Amino acid sequence: MPRDVPWFVYMVECADRSLYTGIAKDVIARVAQHNSGNGARYTRGRGPVRLVYEEAVGNQSAALRRELQIKRLSAAAKRRLIGARN
Repeated sequence: MPRDVPWFVYMVECADRSLYTGIAKDVIARVAQHNSGNGARYTRGRGPVRLVYEEAVGNQSAALRRELQIKRLSAAAKRRLIGARN
């Protein structure tokens, strides 16, 4: 991928309705990894997952900071964020 491709923060909803937050340059490919069982340990056994939120950020460092902000939110606040974006 070209260097100017932004990083994304994304959330997926697992089959058990829990939310997982991560970062990626290619969100669609990353979601496919989660669904194939090659994603994060958290999503294994909780699939299938579906993409419910994505946010473009500038670079990997910014993506990591934003991921941490979102992970610190309550589940209700995460759902409000998803609702506001969609």
